[in-house]
Amino acid sequence: MTTARLPRRWRTVLVVVSVAATVPVLAYSPSPLTLTCALVLTASQAAALWELDRHPRRGAAVVLLASAGLQTMFPLFGPGIAFVVLCTCAWLRPAAETLWILGLAVVCVAGPAVVRGHWTAAALWLGAALLAWSWGALARARGERRVAERRRAVLEERARIARDLHDVLAHTVSVMVVQAAAADDVFESNPQRAREALRRTEEAGRQALTELRGFLRTVRADDGPDDEAGDGIDRAAPQPTLADLPRLTDTMGGTGLRVTLVCDGDGEVPWGVQVGVYRIVQEALTNTLRHARASAAEVLVRIGESEMRVRVRDDGRGPAGARGDGHGLAGMRERASLLGGTLHAGPRPGCAGFEVEAWLPVRETS
Repeated sequence: MTTARLPRRWRTVLVVVSVAATVPVLAYSPSPLTLTCALVLTASQAAALWELDRHPRRGAAVVLLASAGLQTMFPLFGPGIAFVVLCTCAWLRPAAETLWILGLAVVCVAGPAVVRGHWTAAALWLGAALLAWSWGALARARGERRVAERRRAVLEERARIARDLHDVLAHTVSVMVVQAAAADDVFESNPQRAREALRRTEEAGRQALTELRGFLRTVRADDGPDDEAGDGIDRAAPQPTLADLPRLTDTMGGTGLRVTLVCDGDGEVPWGVQVGVYRIVQEALTNTLRHARASAAEVLVRIGESEMRVRVRDDGRGPAGARGDGHGLAGMRERASLLGGTLHAGPRPGCAGFEVEAWLPVRETS
């Protein structure tokens, strides 16, 4: 729920206009008592208008009652300021909270005309009251919609940053953990293998730092992304592509997981799809390394005329439910969806292991 504020300048204008509109009418006061009552109502109305921002419902009620009193004493005095206050109150507060003010406004602006038997004027004031309240409520609804859109944009950006940060760090950190554990296991019995594992850990750490720096440059960039192709990818920051898949599978091979990479087909693949394919394969292999207790994995990338198929399967026997924890599978599905494709993940039918398969469009179909 948004909270609207009435600027001080607008409150000053309302007070000045209300007093200026009332003073000429006071010259027609038939008696000192009527003049005194009119001055009290005018002052009360001005004070309520000044406090309208902090107390919109009470202020609107005072203004409406004062307007009704002035109309009763001075038939030529119209309820103009009442319509402005009704519209303002409907803008300041939610519609459900101002319905009773609308009812009070109908009574206050149309009641004096009904008492005098001026039915045409009463109908006119009734329509004006409904119109004023509708304008205020509509302005508030538009403001709330803009706030909701901005809030949704912020949440989507946070989700994108969380997904990208997860993609950048999860793989390399998992590799570092596995290599460090392997080094610890053979530290005394085979120092040479331990040193090799530590070197691979260092390489993975440096890779993580490089990718993290690129990610932070993207997030902190003051200028807009270099998106000449219109696919939402910032080419100013280093982004992995299909050409980087062999390096990714080689890195996984250093952890003891044998990864076979098969690439079929030839054709132009949009930059954004290449980045998405790399991240999907990276996350799928990371899940295999962390959860599957697998010895081998196979990566298939097949490029067709209008779409490409990406499949990652392993022979693991770890709990399949662990693969769905955290941001991993959700992030892969979201990437595939944003690229206009689909992704399926689950246990392999009829045999051990887990499979992730995605279909991503590479060009528009006619």
